[in-house]
Amino acid sequence: MRTFATYEEENIHYWTHRASGYSAVNQEELATDQKAVWRGVIAGKIAGNHPGKRPDEIRVLDVGTGPGFFAIILAELGYQVTAVDYTASMLEEARRNAGALAGCIRFRQMNAEELTFPADSFDVVVTRNVTWNLRDPERAYGQWSRVLKPGGVLLNFDANWYRYLWDRGAEQAHARDRENLWASDVRDETAGTDVSAMEAIARQAPLSARMRPGWDLGVLRGLGLQAAADTEIWRQVWTREERINNASTPMFLVEARKCPLPQ
Repeated sequence: MRTFATYEEENIHYWTHRASGYSAVNQEELATDQKAVWRGVIAGKIAGNHPGKRPDEIRVLDVGTGPGFFAIILAELGYQVTAVDYTASMLEEARRNAGALAGCIRFRQMNAEELTFPADSFDVVVTRNVTWNLRDPERAYGQWSRVLKPGGVLLNFDANWYRYLWDRGAEQAHARDRENLWASDVRDETAGTDVSAMEAIARQAPLSARMRPGWDLGVLRGLGLQAAADTEIWRQVWTREERINNASTPMFLVEARKCPLPQ
């Protein structure tokens, strides 16, 4: 059995070598209509939870920023942005992708499960496709809740990635996705990636075998947050390519609000 240290080392090794390829995906999103789609969704969610506040009054933490997609669009919108990632190569890609905006973003190399920020530091925490990959996602949620200010909101976009490794029905659905992909005219999003290496990591990741977002809601409510899930968010944010590649694994949004202090 692999130890946690080995799992972390394997994870860092994978994402270090994946950084440039993953960055190319983010660059494409930034250069297409996807940037406007995501800007609209995130800005709407933040404004809805912080009515009357200007973007420059709102501190946002992007956890697991990767090549910086969320951090960049948040900075463009005028928020005070801090972006963290465990992998130095991802942060290098993020700074490069941010260009002139890099000076507006605080980049920090940091473990999502061991944030070093003081409690009550941020109005918003955002993350995409990160939680599933964590060694201890429950601990991570505790950290994200800790750094949220009272009244702050967590926006976590994720999916039941790699559940097909544990569930027969999910395995069959994943196989149908592959068949439909091969019969389509869209790009295979796994082309050029080491699927076997990622599956080896996913077999160790505790959330691969969980049914989400139900698991997430239980943990967040246990932490005292008001939590709800939007299992249809993929209809707003996914391209046709993403829908065909991942039809059986739709993206969801977990939205959790930290209770404000009594007046």
